[in-house]
Amino acid sequence: MPVKIRLARHGRKRAAFYHIVVADSRAPRDGKFIERIGSLNPITNPATVELDMEKALEWLSNGAQPTDTVKNILSQNGVLMKKHLLEGVKKGAFDQAEAERRYQAWKQEKDAKNQAKAEKLASETIAEKAERLKAEAKVKDARTAAIAKKNSELAKEAEAAVAEAESAPEEPAQEASEEAPEA
Repeated sequence: MPVKIRLARHGRKRAAFYHIVVADSRAPRDGKFIERIGSLNPITNPATVELDMEKALEWLSNGAQPTDTVKNILSQNGVLMKKHLLEGVKKGAFDQAEAERRYQAWKQEKDAKNQAKAEKLASETIAEKAERLKAEAKVKDARTAAIAKKNSELAKEAEAAVAEAESAPEEPAQEASEEAPEA
């Protein structure tokens, strides 16, 4: 029976969530599987991967073939590196302690890169937020200036109307008041 390590899709439309499963290659994508060894959430940035390394390593050593996507996931999480080092131990290239030391060194380097990426994303987010705030402040200032200009023009027009009303003779206003009671 050919065994594959692959992704099984779950979640709703446009919100995918995947289980990393070991399944018969003839079984449907989301169908029957032998064992679930992890999960993948691609919605988060960076994607969240939970993986049982020991089970994945055991299945790989037993001959299970990962799909391309799962192979990338296993590689990023160090399963393929650990498998490679264990094969070196079997061949006698180095001992188990040396293999573990090399794996730990690789893991620390990988963690440092991931931490740097996370910090970079966080700083970019902060910078982007500050830039948007500056742009909003410019728009606000422009609107405030436009409103102040419009208000000053309206105030000048009102002053001009008041001055014109004061300089005009009061007789037409009295005639209008005398005509009102007759109507």
